[in-house]
Amino acid sequence: MLTTFNDFERIVTEEIPLIDVRSPIEFEKGSFINSINLPLMNDEERHLVGICYKEKGQAEAIKLGHSLVTGEKRDARIDAWSSFVNSHPNSLLFCFRGGLRSQISQEWISNHTGKEIPRLLGGYKEFRNYLINAFEPQELNSTPIRLGGCTGSGKTKLLKKIENSIDLEGIANHRGSSFGRYLTPQPMQINFENNLAYAVIQHKSYRYLILEDEGLNIGKNIIPKSFYTYFTSGDIVILDVSFEERIENTLNEYVVESQADYIKQFGRENGLLEWYNYISSSIERLKTRLGGECLKRVMESLQLAHNEQLKTGSFNMHKNWIEIILKEYYDPMYNYQMTKSTNKILFKGNTEEVIDFLRFYNLKF
Repeated sequence: MLTTFNDFERIVTEEIPLIDVRSPIEFEKGSFINSINLPLMNDEERHLVGICYKEKGQAEAIKLGHSLVTGEKRDARIDAWSSFVNSHPNSLLFCFRGGLRSQISQEWISNHTGKEIPRLLGGYKEFRNYLINAFEPQELNSTPIRLGGCTGSGKTKLLKKIENSIDLEGIANHRGSSFGRYLTPQPMQINFENNLAYAVIQHKSYRYLILEDEGLNIGKNIIPKSFYTYFTSGDIVILDVSFEERIENTLNEYVVESQADYIKQFGRENGLLEWYNYISSSIERLKTRLGGECLKRVMESLQLAHNEQLKTGSFNMHKNWIEIILKEYYDPMYNYQMTKSTNKILFKGNTEEVIDFLRFYNLKF
């Protein structure tokens, strides 16, 4: 009898590699952070078997499946599984419910290689339910602390130094602002939830958990409501740095580093143009909140900075439009949000002072 495995917590804490034998279209809709898609059947084969199952029942569907995946095609899929298992000997495999597809894959691997690879009991569905349950109040035992501060304060950079932290923006692959999109896409919502659940489970032993003070949405990803309610109940530590430092941080992240990504993908000339078009369109979307006069000043300042950079290579003039955006858009919005907050402010200070304060909460740096 082939082995099954259902220690879901161990899968998360040990980051056990997973072989997802579902079809590519199923994988694209959502899977797990340590999984690779090595399907038993491709999308077309699965579609045909599904029709057969509805019209003629399970026995005929199984028969059709074996006829579709045979010979060299069958050998190629076994070889792909075997190659991955050789590199990751502690692998597990799964299908949607831990049923027929994973059992067949398991049998073929065993017969071909003599190796027994456990399959996930309950499959994708059961593991997904386990992960979503991590957001329920009874599972959230750590005391949350929210790291707040104006845009450009360096909150994400500080979070990355703290072991007891979860980087929500990193998991969402988004900077969490109107200009926060990366060139690489954000995860599907299901994958965002699965990846966040991994982080929550991996941090559940900590007495205190620190997260950046975020809204419900990070780009297109939505924080699960129960988890959002949990972490927004936390008291606040405010990172308060000079305005000049905030401009430098914003310049580095949204101009220097962002342009480097665009240049890497599109080449220097096209990359700078693509970056400029993206920033311009992002600013244009703020027209209602900025107002026409402010929008005009920001766009003119951006255009001058872009032209100057093309001529001299200097980033310096970009500080002008950044200053306007911070003073007239982000700061008023943040200050308004803080007036509405009923959470206790535990501490306010610069980076070094915040680090010193947080050491009293046994946060690991």
